Amino acid sequence: MTKLQLHFNGNFSLKKEEVARILQAATEEPGLNDRLENLMNRTSLGNAKVGRIKSWASRAGLIHENRPSPEGEIVWRLDRYFESYITNWLMHFYLSFGDKGLQKPPNNPAERGGWSYFVFSFLPQYNTFTVDELLHHFTSVFEEESKVISTRIKYILRAYTDNQALASCKFITVKEDKYSNTNTTLPNPYLTGYFLAKLWERDFGDATSVLTDDLLQQKMGLAPILGIETEALQECLNQLETLAIVEQRRTVSPAQIVRRWTDPLALLEKAYADE
Repeated sequence: MTKLQLHFNGNFSLKKEEVARILQAATEEPGLNDRLENLMNRTSLGNAKVGRIKSWASRAGLIHENRPSPEGEIVWRLDRYFESYITNWLMHFYLSFGDKGLQKPPNNPAERGGWSYFVFSFLPQYNTFTVDELLHHFTSVFEEESKVISTRIKYILRAYTDNQALASCKFITVKEDKYSNTNTTLPNPYLTGYFLAKLWERDFGDATSVLTDDLLQQKMGLAPILGIETEALQECLNQLETLAIVEQRRTVSPAQIVRRWTDPLALLEKAYADE
């Protein structure tokens, strides 16, 4: 059995306003490599909270080595109050991969912890569920005690359903005791293109073209990240083609996707501009 890897946040739920304070501190001198007392004063976060919110920011792809990541720099410049659904989707993207980020994916997403298992294994099979059903599947996969897992998975659900967190994505919605990921508000094509570019970089490196089927069936790939079926992902690729982000070669056998972007970060900036 595998490790849950969901203890990074302590007992603090994801709140974008608090993550924004950490990101601001990271932009200032001396970044987040500062005494705890100073970080508490600079962020107005309590003693126990500073490190945990920093962990949220790091897991969400906004902080790297005590400074803003390239993505964090863009967020701070274009959406420093975390009001855009683009920022929500960006945070979801990186949270989905656990603490290993965009390293090569394992055969089983559960090896990357509970968040990766939830996005890449559980939801593609069970897009409507209760907390009890989710707990049943988690306890069959992860080695922690049931009561521990029950507590930890609630932080995932809150991250997607709380208005202070990522609710505007509608990646997960809740009505009474039923959760669902069938009502997702998809990001605009430029952000989808950014996700595609980062996943391409992870799995295909500098390749200029890949087989369409390899992309559609990519392990820990774009379809589960967006919460959609493979058929819907093909529609997304068609949209990317109209914007010259990709080219689809359908007349060759097997069909291929050719990349037309040069800089993933440029796609992220266009995602904000196109909102």
